[in-house]
Amino acid sequence: MQRLRREVEPREAGLDPKTLARLDAYLARQVDEGRLPGYLLSLARGGRVAHLTTYGQRDREAGLPVETDTVWRVYSMTKPVTSVAALILIEEGKLSLADPVSRHLPEFAEPRVYESGSGADVRTRPAEGPILVRHLMTHTSGLTFGFYHDHPVDALYRDAGLENSVRPGATLAQTCAEYARLPLQFEPGSQWNYSVSTNVLGRIVEVVSGQDLDTFFAERILGPLGMTDAGFQVGPEQAGRLAELYGEQEDGSIARVPGLPLRGGRPRFLSGSGGLAATARDYHRFAEFLRRRGELDGVRVLSAESVDLMTTNQLPGGVDIHTHGSAFHRQPGNVGVGFGLGVSVVIDPAVTEYPSSAGTFGWTGAATTIFWVDPRRDLTVQFMTQVRRRSSFSVYPELRRLVHEAAS
Repeated sequence: MQRLRREVEPREAGLDPKTLARLDAYLARQVDEGRLPGYLLSLARGGRVAHLTTYGQRDREAGLPVETDTVWRVYSMTKPVTSVAALILIEEGKLSLADPVSRHLPEFAEPRVYESGSGADVRTRPAEGPILVRHLMTHTSGLTFGFYHDHPVDALYRDAGLENSVRPGATLAQTCAEYARLPLQFEPGSQWNYSVSTNVLGRIVEVVSGQDLDTFFAERILGPLGMTDAGFQVGPEQAGRLAELYGEQEDGSIARVPGLPLRGGRPRFLSGSGGLAATARDYHRFAEFLRRRGELDGVRVLSAESVDLMTTNQLPGGVDIHTHGSAFHRQPGNVGVGFGLGVSVVIDPAVTEYPSSAGTFGWTGAATTIFWVDPRRDLTVQFMTQVRRRSSFSVYPELRRLVHEAAS
């Protein structure tokens, strides 16, 4: 077991200690006021960790503190890892961004698109074109999530038992077959809608590689990058270090809620969308691998060109998510932000909701985790905590603002 450690003083890395102190105070206040159970924050410049803070508890009931070796459920921060898996297969010539999904998953051969109605009265039409692998990686497939409560198609997901993306006890293959039976929300490629697409991409990785997703991850990504505590399950040595999951209650307080059953052995459902757990050291290494354009500690997992493609806006015409997004995603936070192959990408920092640099890329997780890489400032940032929010409160804007100020 290895821990993340600070490697250089903030001033030596060009970070302002006073601003970092304000950032730490802001985050600690969220814990003290009961909005977060605890957290870990790290900032690295040029690959060297210059700021590392832990505060609060990984398990409030047991009184166990957050430590640098705490294991976190990273949820949707799994998605960039699945995108890397697909890009590995693309580099090997076994997969293409232009492949129809049905070439690998025949159940998607005849997609239908929503036209009108709701429930049993939903009317659909044949899609004008196939869902492509590119659409899965850019979330423009027409698939959706059942928990949105925003469109008749997401209601069909709930009716099918897919509000949490998977039927209890189902495998990834069985779950993707369920998705294929449901209509698309829109024509493939025509809009951006964050969705179960990356689960389908994970299943394609399995079919094309001939390996289960956890095996492919371990052999081709996690192992080579030295992500020694990352995976779809936690072993006996890790179990006591796993942060418990909390959920925001109606009164704004937080209470313990069930999380991914990581301690119960290998899960039946290997979610490419959100199944991984990892320590801060693990995810720091993954983010650094992306910052270094595909290589880490002399081990190359992807070509620089593939990482550049992944971290460049892929939305048609270079537009942002706000412009290309479905109605649910036309929100202020998506102005000036595009999407690559599994990560968001800042394309116009002059209009974003938070200060940033053009080309900054990253993603978040459902338990309020986030990472980003700012290539212009040579900066890698991660924030780990474990609380699922139900309100609009977010630590992200102030976190981003103060990090940007500290690194300016």
